[in-house]
Amino acid sequence: MASILHIAGQEEEALARACAVLARGLPVAIPTETVYGLAADATEPDGVRAIYTVKGRPSFNPLICHMADLAMAERYAHFDPLSRRLAEAFWPGPLTLVLPLKPDSGIAPAATGGLDTVGIRVPQGFARTLIARYGKPLAAPSANPSGRISPTTAGHVDDGLGEKLALILDGGPASVGVESTIVKVEADGTLRLLRPGGLSAEAIEAVAGVALLRKAAATATIEAPGMLASHYAPRAFVRLNAHDVAPGEALLKFGSLPVAGEDQAALVLPLSEAGDVAEAAARLFDLMKQADEAGVSAIAVSPIPQEGLGEAVNDRLARAAAPRPEDYE
Repeated sequence: MASILHIAGQEEEALARACAVLARGLPVAIPTETVYGLAADATEPDGVRAIYTVKGRPSFNPLICHMADLAMAERYAHFDPLSRRLAEAFWPGPLTLVLPLKPDSGIAPAATGGLDTVGIRVPQGFARTLIARYGKPLAAPSANPSGRISPTTAGHVDDGLGEKLALILDGGPASVGVESTIVKVEADGTLRLLRPGGLSAEAIEAVAGVALLRKAAATATIEAPGMLASHYAPRAFVRLNAHDVAPGEALLKFGSLPVAGEDQAALVLPLSEAGDVAEAAARLFDLMKQADEAGVSAIAVSPIPQEGLGEAVNDRLARAAAPRPEDYE
């Protein structure tokens, strides 16, 4: 059973214990501003394999490698001018860049899913401090069973993976609440969005000076985490763009206007009464988990605007609602 250590007031102990577990080739659950991550030494094959084992994650699904700063990232990957500009503008923060690996980078091949590229991010807060103290990059997907709802609190991690972990570090609720935005600069200079996330496309385009190109999910190859069609899913069926609620359904409500039938809902959980997509992003996974734990058979979700972080919210909801593989359970 995992030991849960609250970071507040105990940061030095948390850093020391986390570094000790990482040095043993074991994963540690850590808080980031996006979601909680399951972190292991990205240069140690045994540690990376342990992530896949603990999560039950498909080996072809690559991991994001988290760095302490741009200087560390440059030791492992090649930066084109546009990627560097984005890194300088948004790191530390919820942006992941997919970049060509340097020869003999030392990143374990399992972390890249066999690709010659690597997803790199510099997180905010404690996670960044831990990487700097440890001195090597940490591969860290979300700290939940593969395909399930991503964790935004230490309690969520404990519920899903607690029996398989030695240490969970509790830094309080994640402030962003959805995973990082993932982009890639192609050889021809075009900028492609691989996964919407905690940094809006509009913010990225304002710095890049070029449009972010999207590719249909149905035709996209797996180049980065979060691109599987079915992902972030509760056990309950998810019904999107709901303008009414059936008796016994849970409702994830966006905005303050009444929804037909909500008085008969099993429970009503507000994503944002004010209609704020950033607030909805921060609350999404926690409320999905609350609805799922209530034992409802279906979760109805109000329509969410597509602008800003609404694109990331809608992406997560679409994957949560997607048909699931036969062996999903």
